[in-house]
Amino acid sequence: MRWNLPNALTWLRMLAIPLLVAVYLLPGDDASMNTRNLVGTSIFVAAAVTDWFDGWLARRLGQTSAFGAFLDPVADKLLVCAALVLLLDLNRVDALVSVVIIGREIAISALREWMAGMGARTSVAVHSIGKLKTVAQLVAIPMLLYHQPLFGVVPIHEIGTWLIYVAALLTLWSMFYYLRQAWPHLRDSS
Repeated sequence: MRWNLPNALTWLRMLAIPLLVAVYLLPGDDASMNTRNLVGTSIFVAAAVTDWFDGWLARRLGQTSAFGAFLDPVADKLLVCAALVLLLDLNRVDALVSVVIIGREIAISALREWMAGMGARTSVAVHSIGKLKTVAQLVAIPMLLYHQPLFGVVPIHEIGTWLIYVAALLTLWSMFYYLRQAWPHLRDSS
């Protein structure tokens, strides 16, 4: 593994996960929940921004690597899944939404790994539907983490709830898209 700035940002994103969880799970009173919401949202947003920034830097600096290509989506999935479990624990997201999103991440990751073993990984390469799903998740989750009305009037939690449902629908759509792309290989291999 080559040590470079893009890979370091990916590692930082992974290290942000236990910090995010600790913000909400360490002992404290209800009065500190507003502070926890702000700090937790800030950690998540900073980590999500590194998702875009590390890829941009890797391409710009010519520092792409097989290890970075492997680690980056792992870090993304861990961040989203940890945030969803945390939101579930805080009663801010529906269990079905969490199961759909986390289940899809596991299923498609396994499908990509299996397809790579067959030499057909490009059949399930990232598509614009998957990217749109990611954007919806990365906008909805901070809203649900922040939870309270923005400036006392903008219903952030309600907007985030609608967006996470949109993300869940896009999650299912993208999963069916990837399965349809892989189906000829799956059919021929059985």
